[in-house]
Amino acid sequence: MTSKTDFSRRSFLRQTGHVSLTGMVAPWLANLATIGEAAAFSAKDYKALVCVFLFGGNDYANTVVTYDDESYAKYYAIRAAGSGSSTSGVVLSQEALAATELKPTQALADGRKYALHPSMPGVAQLFNSGKAAVQLNVGPLVVPLTRAQYFGKDRQKYPLPPKLFSHNDQQSVWQSSSPEGSTIGWGGRFGDMAYTNNSNSLFTCISLSGNNVLLSGESALQYQCSTSGAIAVRSSNNNFFYQPQLRAAFTQMLQKNSSHLLESEYNTVMKRGISAQSIVAQGLASVSLKTAFPAGNKLADQLKTVAQLIGARNTLGTKRQVFMVSLGGFDLHDYLDTRHAPLLKQLDEAMTAFYAATQELGVANQVTTFTASDFGRTLTSNGDGSDHGWGSHHLIMGGSVKGAAFYGTPPPVSVGDTNLPEDQWHVGQGRLLPSTSVDQYAGTLAKWFGVADPTSVLPNLKNFGTPAYPKDLGFMA
Repeated sequence: MTSKTDFSRRSFLRQTGHVSLTGMVAPWLANLATIGEAAAFSAKDYKALVCVFLFGGNDYANTVVTYDDESYAKYYAIRAAGSGSSTSGVVLSQEALAATELKPTQALADGRKYALHPSMPGVAQLFNSGKAAVQLNVGPLVVPLTRAQYFGKDRQKYPLPPKLFSHNDQQSVWQSSSPEGSTIGWGGRFGDMAYTNNSNSLFTCISLSGNNVLLSGESALQYQCSTSGAIAVRSSNNNFFYQPQLRAAFTQMLQKNSSHLLESEYNTVMKRGISAQSIVAQGLASVSLKTAFPAGNKLADQLKTVAQLIGARNTLGTKRQVFMVSLGGFDLHDYLDTRHAPLLKQLDEAMTAFYAATQELGVANQVTTFTASDFGRTLTSNGDGSDHGWGSHHLIMGGSVKGAAFYGTPPPVSVGDTNLPEDQWHVGQGRLLPSTSVDQYAGTLAKWFGVADPTSVLPNLKNFGTPAYPKDLGFMA
């Protein structure tokens, strides 16, 4: 249903080549396939994509908040009713939203207006100055889907994304188009396509969020860093050997040549890790940022390191990079009224500082930052929180973003419990049925990144392409 037959076949050939150290034909076929796809484009400039993943499922309704009087009244009635109190903290006051009103260069139809959460004045200013945009109601889809098709039984013609509303699975679906257990993500596939553009391909895909599927490619490896820089190769860096001479000798032994195939492969990996550690340390030491990043903000710490790695791009030998950073805590079934605002404040301060850093480095037009999350949440309140949803609103930021604009269709403010026209983009409890797929969202980023044919890296994108569901959403210049 996810149209992965061709991808699986290529993956099988490549994986066979990687695993079979003694075979000849399979590795040759694997390398031939890899070379063909990796050479898909030739980069003459530098570009980077930075994914900010909000783990737990961010509440869309209190992040990009409907603001015009008519829509706000519906939002207030739905969210206040769930708590049994007209003073519920789950409802943001319209007055508090005035300072973060989003002012697009072209007004939305029917007088629709939005504002960001009051904790996000920095990103609101970036939007209003044309450096950020909002993609409305985006989420995983296999094919375009209506409410009737969602509730229908023809899953052959209208397949649903696998395991909707499940945290782990939807995180994986967002990052790879497949549920938990997937080993290849679309960021990694972007890296595969750009692989040969970097003199040191190890730094094509870099995570500051631990291990994730988004950055796992078939050729491009996922390199992990910490906010302190390169993660040291422990066996060459710990105090098991107290004397430096013994530690140096052990490090040398780890990298020695061997006629034993497995030992040789192990030593190759160790050499690569020790060399990468040295290169990253050297690169970061050469970059000094004047931009102030907020203290005590874990997301800001990650994005500061990303900015430094981008600043060190010549030392790292990169022209194309994909990064992932993350912030957790968004699974707010409870305490949405008290815990959501501090999280969004961290997001706002981190993204604002990061954009300023890209300006300082002179690469604001070459770096695009975008948000993603497990899923949106219900518009209905369960008291002081909201439950698992589907579609959500997301932010895109950068000098090449066609900002001060909303992309996609503003969904009606509704719970979706009837078949009335205003309920057609909801599947109950205010869960949004996505009007834009993750593949469209990612495909638009892929095209800007330099991937000539985004359908080659996004398995479901070929199912889209109508005026209502374009392959290119248009938010990148």
